[in-house]
Amino acid sequence: MASKRNIVITGGAGFIGSHVVRLFVNKYPDYNIINLDKLTYAGNLANLKDIEGRTNYKFVKMDICDFDAFYQLMQDEKIDGVIHLAAESHVDRSIKDPFTFAKTNVMGTLSLLQAAKLYWESLPEKYEGKRFYHISTDEVYGALSMTHPEGIEPPFSTTASSSEHHLAYGEDFFYETTKYNPHSPYSASKAGSDHFVRAFHDTYGMPTIVTNCSNNYGPYQFPEKLIPLFINNIRHRKPLPVYGKGENVRDWLFVEDHARAIDVIFHNGKVAETYNIGGFNEWKNIDIIKVVIKTVDRLLGRREGEDMDLITYVTDRLGHDARYAIDSTKLQRELGWEPSLQFEEGIEKTVKWYLDNQEWMDNITSGDYEKYYEEMYKGK
Repeated sequence: MASKRNIVITGGAGFIGSHVVRLFVNKYPDYNIINLDKLTYAGNLANLKDIEGRTNYKFVKMDICDFDAFYQLMQDEKIDGVIHLAAESHVDRSIKDPFTFAKTNVMGTLSLLQAAKLYWESLPEKYEGKRFYHISTDEVYGALSMTHPEGIEPPFSTTASSSEHHLAYGEDFFYETTKYNPHSPYSASKAGSDHFVRAFHDTYGMPTIVTNCSNNYGPYQFPEKLIPLFINNIRHRKPLPVYGKGENVRDWLFVEDHARAIDVIFHNGKVAETYNIGGFNEWKNIDIIKVVIKTVDRLLGRREGEDMDLITYVTDRLGHDARYAIDSTKLQRELGWEPSLQFEEGIEKTVKWYLDNQEWMDNITSGDYEKYYEEMYKGK
């Protein structure tokens, strides 16, 4: 049985954060888990209805940029662990509004770091038993080449193994030692926050950890992101907007596997280390879209692939990186984590969840959930 801990998880009402909160609340009944979220457009407490009554769970509505409020929370709840996921994360939004991304992702992270530093340094034991864990993205590394190793030429069968998918588009990968080279305002803001986290270890000795993860997919993802957006559009037979020719490549990881990795790293990772988290699972955007279309059509009882004509090619995104691919060998070797699902299994599970939870999706796309929580937390 794990010893009692008081952990704050920022961004816990969001996509990845809600899975992490659920995992910790269910797995560690002796922990006090505080879910801290501002409830912006991407935060939704409906993601956590199944655990909202648990005695070891508490929700706090707060902006991570509010230093005074967070410092008070650290003292009131005697926080010994911070798992920091709260962030603005949509590249298109960052292109239109870079200031918000700099404020939330850089200044918000700095606010948390300084509050944790001041509180922990005030204690007799100081940093002993404490941990500040910052979750980042593979996008800080920039982009990889699209060379094709001999003998593995895309397109390839959807029954190919994860290792074959991982090698299909190039032999170079993002490693923990890869030089940062962000290309969008979003990735630049995350790179800045990563540097602050590491600087707080190097300057003050704060026990920090940083992880950089590939694209996540799964239940509860906000439907501005590719997979839930396209599932919903296919359901309603709306156009599927594909940037450029759809040839950009991403490495995909099922969100529950990411949550498991965060659990392992928070408890067993080495202080001041960086760990890359990835699925060894590269796909061109257009190929992943075709798999989603076939899966949705089949589960809706339509002829498989009949909605392929919904694909609509649109002007490419500004600064659209060609390829991301994470090498998570270090995490597997040192801490024993590995993905549990093959991509086809994860997509099947994901599509089925969205089709079975239309009320959740409809509340998101209508904006009703925002109105509900604005009223609930008015003035707080």
